[in-house]
Amino acid sequence: MRLRDTGLTAEELKAMVNKYMVETYERYDFIAERAEGMYLYDEKGTPYLDFYGGVAVNSPGNCNPEVVKAAKDQMDDIMHTFNYPYTIPQALLAKKICDTIGMDKIFYQNSGTEANECMIKMARKYGIDHYGPDKYHIITAQKGFHGRTFGSMAATGQPDTAIQQGFGPMLEGFTYAEYNNLEDFASKVTDHTIAIMIEPVQGEGGVYPATQEFMEGLRKLCDEKGLLLLLDEVQTGWGRTGTPMAYMGYGVKPDLVSMAKAMGGGMPIGACCVTNEVAKAFTPGTHGSTYAGHAVACAAALASVTEILDKDLSGNARRVGRYLRQELAKLPHVKEVRGKGLLVGCEYDLPIAVEVKHEALERKVLFTAIGDQVNRMIPPLIASKKDVDQLICVMRESIDEAAAKYLDMKMAG
Repeated sequence: MRLRDTGLTAEELKAMVNKYMVETYERYDFIAERAEGMYLYDEKGTPYLDFYGGVAVNSPGNCNPEVVKAAKDQMDDIMHTFNYPYTIPQALLAKKICDTIGMDKIFYQNSGTEANECMIKMARKYGIDHYGPDKYHIITAQKGFHGRTFGSMAATGQPDTAIQQGFGPMLEGFTYAEYNNLEDFASKVTDHTIAIMIEPVQGEGGVYPATQEFMEGLRKLCDEKGLLLLLDEVQTGWGRTGTPMAYMGYGVKPDLVSMAKAMGGGMPIGACCVTNEVAKAFTPGTHGSTYAGHAVACAAALASVTEILDKDLSGNARRVGRYLRQELAKLPHVKEVRGKGLLVGCEYDLPIAVEVKHEALERKVLFTAIGDQVNRMIPPLIASKKDVDQLICVMRESIDEAAAKYLDMKMAG
């Protein structure tokens, strides 16, 4: 829908949002009216270079034509039904995903946080079924992020932030250990522990990739202790880090893995993939969802996954991501550049990340800030070196402006 079709002005539409919507987001002062490839366009047709990617969702490109066509074609046949009859998109997507990533079974969900809830529930059910009612404890990572529903929120290792504060007692049964510290994870294992759950790259935690030694060590620890290894690949999955799933780049296979975001290419969908043995924990009545496995979402996801694989967008993420990290490291006030593929964090030696984001927005380039010292880039995986060059040019100007404002304020204060 275009603004001209509503009969409203831009200011009237913004006022409507302010009046009727509960707001937990910082709104940018433009209306995202359409999107294509690497760009969002506002109500005036102004292009914005998109290094936000719909929060790592639009990996095959904004409004990828194949994804759009698949969704439209499916709408002509059936949009939604209950999960008792067989549906073609569910079956084709299940085979495509499981065969590609080497897992046995898939359970569809509607989002990343629900995929993680499913993974947590399945791990606990498996533990209780096999070892008794006290086998429910899960170790997760400090500064990790797994979502905002109660189970995934409790699994998120950020107890002192707004993610958990103000919501009352967290779901019990989670302990946090230091990321990339194998000894700390091992020390947290108790007789009640059934699983270890981490992100291969901590996104919201500041873009910290797991080391090879850490990933291999967790797999070995789980095997020795009879634990399940759970990987949250909601953000890292489907090409983002340079392989179809991040764990494939480490040569480590989990027992359960969650996914969402890029999986749908713009449509809301998530999933949990598991081994045959763990899948036995779910029987009729133990878990379900009205919309999960939605026909249109599955059709779009099949097109998205196919585009990512057939066009080797994982390879492009490796190549362009390497170039992006190299160029970011040359910018002023950059303390460290971290990441894998096209999941990249740029940390400054000054608390200017939010202002850098705003300055870049003024210059029609989009990316996000994590805290006050890290900017994160998660563009569509079709990003080119030319797109990176444009980003870097804008970032250089934005950093200079933000740093000058900060230093002036500090001197004045």
